[in-house]
Amino acid sequence: MIGKLTGIIDSLGEDGLLIDVNGVGYVVQASSKTLARLGDKGTPASILIETQVREDAITLFGFADAAEHDWFRLLRTVQGVGGKVALAILSTLTPGELANAVATQDKGSVSRANGVGPKLAQRIVSELKDKAAGMAMSAAAANIAAFPVPKGEGGDLVNDAVSALINLGYRRAEAFGAVSKVIAAGDKPLLNDLIVNGLRELSQ
Repeated sequence: MIGKLTGIIDSLGEDGLLIDVNGVGYVVQASSKTLARLGDKGTPASILIETQVREDAITLFGFADAAEHDWFRLLRTVQGVGGKVALAILSTLTPGELANAVATQDKGSVSRANGVGPKLAQRIVSELKDKAAGMAMSAAAANIAAFPVPKGEGGDLVNDAVSALINLGYRRAEAFGAVSKVIAAGDKPLLNDLIVNGLRELSQ
């Protein structure tokens, strides 16, 4: 299975690219947001890869960062969401915007993507709400927050919540600001509540 490709961009299209890796060309499908972040033809590129193997074809999906890759995998756990639909959603919404839509059950934002009707959008936000929160909390332990708070003042909780929001695609400053507002407005919330309420702050 291919997990990452590093090479030279041979050509770019509306829904993917051809990347030359040591003389071998790989066709990679990607969201418009990933394609916008890559360089022009002839420039070096490094892309995270999700490999889909079927009886009739092997398809490579490419991502500029881990947050988009994680959301692609999460989206595909929903019935009716294949690789192309998942990329269409990620072409419409950034990982942070998608996290907001899931947390606030905003099916309207998700249905803006090509190929996503109201029923599928509702299924996506409903089925992913708990999964997205779980993904954020599991990933929090792997990140070190840039704004430490003394442990006696809830530092561990704040750092974990900030790290979780970063994993969902937000910048550190945005995540820290949202978590700080939630802490200031309530009484020592649990980590899950802090993440969910932080997402609500970021969606305003």
